[in-house]
Amino acid sequence: MIAILQRTSLVLSVLLLPLPTLAELSRLGDEALSGISGQGGIYLSGDISINEMGGPVENSYFGRCDDADKKCGARFAYRLKENGGWMVLDDIRGNFAFEGLTLRVRKVDSGFGGDGELFNQDVLELGLPNTVRFNDVQFKISASSTARPTDPGFQQTDIFSVDMRGEVVMEGNLLVFPAGNP
Repeated sequence: MIAILQRTSLVLSVLLLPLPTLAELSRLGDEALSGISGQGGIYLSGDISINEMGGPVENSYFGRCDDADKKCGARFAYRLKENGGWMVLDDIRGNFAFEGLTLRVRKVDSGFGGDGELFNQDVLELGLPNTVRFNDVQFKISASSTARPTDPGFQQTDIFSVDMRGEVVMEGNLLVFPAGNP
């Protein structure tokens, strides 16, 4: 009796399904696919820790975070002009978490006071997550004579230090424009 009821409910379930669910899937050719547009991109969420315990490099400049005489965080250096000095984010460490950072390629062919039409190229668009949580994030913004502290003639001036805890609301998009020849 139970087996008959199970079969009957299975048959009724199949018969009650809407007809499109019983349709067979078929491949789409290139011509049919060219008429379909979708949304491309990547959606990221994460929890990132940067150098909370000190880095693997230990020399006269870098060391463990518990050594007050040494730098322990990561370093990011960038040059503002070809023969100029270096701007540095130094001693980067801590933890931050985010949900909803998006990455996609976007074509800029309008806006920007008329410059978009002249530019007419793809850019990388970073869609900022709504909330970013910071836990003991620290870094220094500095000016440096060289990219690396181990380079000859190294001199660095720390401009200011940042220490962040809590949540920050971020809205909007960040566009990264390509420059030069890849």
